[in-house]
Amino acid sequence: MQAPADHFGKVAVLLGGPSAEREISLLSGNAVLKALRERGVDAHPFDPAERNLFDLSRDGFARAFIALHGRFGEDGTVQGALETLRIPYTGSGVMASALAMDKWRTKLVWRASGIPTPRYAIAEASTDWMKLVAELGLPLIVKPAREGSTIGITKVSTVDRDELRLAYEQAARHDPLVLAEEFVAGVELTASIVGRRALPLIRIEAPQGNYDYHNKYFSDDTKYFCPSGLPQATEDRIRAQALAAFDVIGCSGWGRLDLMLRSDGSFSFLEVNTSPGMTGHSLVPMAARQAGMNFDQLVLNILELAGVNK
Repeated sequence: MQAPADHFGKVAVLLGGPSAEREISLLSGNAVLKALRERGVDAHPFDPAERNLFDLSRDGFARAFIALHGRFGEDGTVQGALETLRIPYTGSGVMASALAMDKWRTKLVWRASGIPTPRYAIAEASTDWMKLVAELGLPLIVKPAREGSTIGITKVSTVDRDELRLAYEQAARHDPLVLAEEFVAGVELTASIVGRRALPLIRIEAPQGNYDYHNKYFSDDTKYFCPSGLPQATEDRIRAQALAAFDVIGCSGWGRLDLMLRSDGSFSFLEVNTSPGMTGHSLVPMAARQAGMNFDQLVLNILELAGVNK
């Protein structure tokens, strides 16, 4: 049973922000704001790119719904500020947010904990690309270690024209820490977590298998299947492992894990998102609907978890 709307007090919906994902954050935040207001919550938009976070305390906000994506909003920075202000907030705490934002360090923890994740190497300007290909094979995914929404990612299938160096330079424009990761062929899946519950998996089919920024947020050609259509035993196994992968990073509240399922039944987790999208194309609301939870209920459930188990 959800708490009455006035239980939450004055709520700030943090949206926008200064990251490369500002556009998506505005879409997410406004959808959350609308849902909260329709449920009678005293919710207000708050853009940290335009206002000082200390205004949250001055203006009497009792809790914050973080609808920020990418750096500053998803990397532990704003979480630390909210901790200092003693304002409960949604999603993971400082350490888990920072760790999850860093795909390299997430992989280190996962591999040490037995969570399957693709093989990888750190890429630098001085990297011997042919040696890298010999170790990891082709195709390769080259990406910034601390960005989201597929920003700066390149799939490299050949090395005839210096493609790896060019992919590295593209990623390095967004982050000096760059990963080269083995490409996992198979079925693209996402596992959503709300509270202590792993929601039904979503199977994604993007045009030409390219789930890029456009196909993720703006294309009507990307297909989503929920129920996923996987055998129930496979789905159950992946959902249980997703919750374990979420927990070992120290995440709490809610989040989403992206993974690939190979034809032999094995799977690998790519990353964990601690502040997933809440737009019309977003995946957590889709999984929640399959679990019997509409968008407004989902938003209230997440807000109810603010400050829990940080």
